[in-house]
Amino acid sequence: MTETKSSTEVWITGIGLATSLGEGLDAHWEALNQRRIKVDEKGFAPCVVHPQAPLNFDAQIPKKGDQRQMEAWQRIGTYAAGLALESAGVKGNQEILARMDMVVAAGGGERDLTVDSNILNLEAKGNSAPGFLNERLMNDLRPTLFLAQLSNLLAGNIAIVHGVTGSSRTFMGEEAAGVDAARIALARIANGQSDIALIGGSQNGERKDILVLYEFGGFNLKDRFVPVWARSDKPGFALGSGGAFLVIESRAHAEARGAKPFARLTNVVADMARRKHSGEITSTLEKLWSKLGKLADKGAIITGATGAEPVTSEERAFLAAHPSFPVRASGTLFGHTMETQFPLGLALAALSLSRGALFPANDPTGLEVEMSSPPSQIVVIGAGHWRGEGMALVEAI
Repeated sequence: MTETKSSTEVWITGIGLATSLGEGLDAHWEALNQRRIKVDEKGFAPCVVHPQAPLNFDAQIPKKGDQRQMEAWQRIGTYAAGLALESAGVKGNQEILARMDMVVAAGGGERDLTVDSNILNLEAKGNSAPGFLNERLMNDLRPTLFLAQLSNLLAGNIAIVHGVTGSSRTFMGEEAAGVDAARIALARIANGQSDIALIGGSQNGERKDILVLYEFGGFNLKDRFVPVWARSDKPGFALGSGGAFLVIESRAHAEARGAKPFARLTNVVADMARRKHSGEITSTLEKLWSKLGKLADKGAIITGATGAEPVTSEERAFLAAHPSFPVRASGTLFGHTMETQFPLGLALAALSLSRGALFPANDPTGLEVEMSSPPSQIVVIGAGHWRGEGMALVEAI
């Protein structure tokens, strides 16, 4: 089990959100309070997805050439990163950006479906001479692709477009990558190795290739949308498109530049249950809970619960043991954004604490209950659909 409890106070000073519910903090807060959910049940039928809201990419990626060489997941992420830098008041501040660390959680990138389809069609027709595959890959793919885009291209494009040129790390590993992005960035600041960092990820869930990939495992929610907690009969996740980035920094650094915090990032803990036997995930979540630190009476939980089984049922068993903490499932509202789900949870927690309220429940099963008093702490939970568990403690300032 790995944990990062900060000896240096670390503040969340910037939040960038671009999801199916829109862009920016005011738009998201309004959508959350109106219990708005945006889903597409037909475009990728029978799979259900949460499509990205329209974005004017020129606002954060001014050069058309930069936009053209990115696929959708990179454009969404670079856009959300720009929003986070703006939110923190550091966009364009070359002195700070030059030493800002970056930790990105990313998948394997997008495939070129046109190239894939052409190769398969020609193979099926028998029109493939020796060396055919290598020839097609050499001639048809742009240099930034091997079979899919490199996962670290998102960080590279953020560096190019926004000038974030401190150290850079990219983690792969689905939901667990998002947990580790936050954990490592917090650890570096807590240990004095860094003053300020940009963390987050992005996903384009509107992709036939990724839907096929998860269909092989039987993970996709199909036919019609239902909230996460109502999927026990037909388990699965609805992939969501979106980007979530945060700027975190030491309190001293933030105060020196006059930055106002959204919340405090106090602790991030992670583990990976073997998941060989029933109850192991529930037990691991309890261990992580005990490592978070002192929890107050006025706390809440934001979970990235997927709707996949058996992990969601095991997480429900854990939640049932902590009934005094009202729960919100981000997967109901945004879909499952995979690597981005944990940073999204951190962003929603910091936003809620800064607004002095937990956003309303959006759940017909009764698991989610209203919270009338302002939360002082929010625990963010991420239990991967296949592997990996993590938690963070976010506190009001």
